[in-house]
Amino acid sequence: MAYLASIALERTLPCLAQPGRIIVVGSPAQDLKEVIPFLATLPTAIAYTPQPPSLTLRRQPGLITLQPDRVSITQVADEAEGLRLLAALTDAINATWEHRTELVAPTSPRRAPRPLDIWELLPQTNCGECGEATCMAFAFQLVQQKQALGACAALTRDEAFGDRRLALQGMLGSGG
Repeated sequence: MAYLASIALERTLPCLAQPGRIIVVGSPAQDLKEVIPFLATLPTAIAYTPQPPSLTLRRQPGLITLQPDRVSITQVADEAEGLRLLAALTDAINATWEHRTELVAPTSPRRAPRPLDIWELLPQTNCGECGEATCMAFAFQLVQQKQALGACAALTRDEAFGDRRLALQGMLGSGG
């Protein structure tokens, strides 16, 4: 039996992060409190709070935030896409719930990496080879997924930065 029947479209709002796009806000047919910890095991999870449960997932583009009684999806093209995304999210929630016995739900909070967290691991040469003026600017672009880690030439060509590169890949949830 499915955990969740549906997520109803509650309203749309303008998306300030991406003009011309919207934020879709949905109401789940059932409280998501029990399933959120299992959803926090997904590779796209970037921020998780156990009590009260809330989870933010990265999507291309934008974010999905789940709370027990509300779901919001940013950077959506239009209401029709929002409805498709809410249906797909319902399916993903049900699939995760079906496999919950195979998952280990986290018990501690996880937060999204901040630009300063990323900058500390970058070479800090401000070489500009990535197309950004500084490593801090590059860190901001990485957080916003507007740059790829592989754009940092020093990280890719200098083996001395191998550990840092792996740490950054883990923080950003990327392979390179």
